[in-house]
Amino acid sequence: MLNRVILIGRLTKDPEMRYTPAGVAVTQFTLAVDRPFTSGGQGEREADFIPIVTWRQLAETCANYLRKGRLTAVEGRIQVRNYENNEGKRVYVTEVIADNVRFLESGNRDGGGSREEGSGSSGGGGNSGQGGNQGGYGGGSQGGGNRSGGTPKNDNRDPFSDDGRPIDISEDDLPF
Repeated sequence: MLNRVILIGRLTKDPEMRYTPAGVAVTQFTLAVDRPFTSGGQGEREADFIPIVTWRQLAETCANYLRKGRLTAVEGRIQVRNYENNEGKRVYVTEVIADNVRFLESGNRDGGGSREEGSGSSGGGGNSGQGGNQGGYGGGSQGGGNRSGGTPKNDNRDPFSDDGRPIDISEDDLPF
C-alpha cells in the first residue's frame, strides 16, 4: 500500500504555529494548487485549497520562513481524521501531513536560491543556513573561476541566472 502526495502551490496566508500540551510544535497552512485545466468558456484556472500540517523542527522552520503567496513544494501523506463538533455532528477533515517542504522562492525576491527542509534534508540554495554541505550550489565552478563577472562570493544573486551557458559539473559531484 502507498500513500504519498507531492504538491506545488502558493500559500493562501501565513502559516500558524502552535504547540501541543507535550511541547511539540505543529504548523498548519493552506496551499493553493492550480488544476491542470481551465473552467468552462472563461478560460480561468481553478485551484484546490489543500490543508497542510507539519510537525516538530519542520513546523518551526515553516513558521519562520514561509509567508503568504510563497511558492512551495510539499511532500507527505494524506490523512483523514474525524471528530464530533459542538452540535453532535461527525466532522471529517482531510489534510496532508508533510514530511518534506521545499521553499521554491527565496525570502527576498532579488536572489538567493531555493531552500529545502524536511526529514533529513537540508541545504539547497545559497540562503539555507541549516548546516550541512551546500552541495556546491553557487560556490564557484570547477576550474572556471568566478562566472558572475567579478562579483564577490557573498553576493546573493541567483547563481543559475547566467545567459544559458552550461554549468561545468564533474560526474563525481552528482548525487546519483
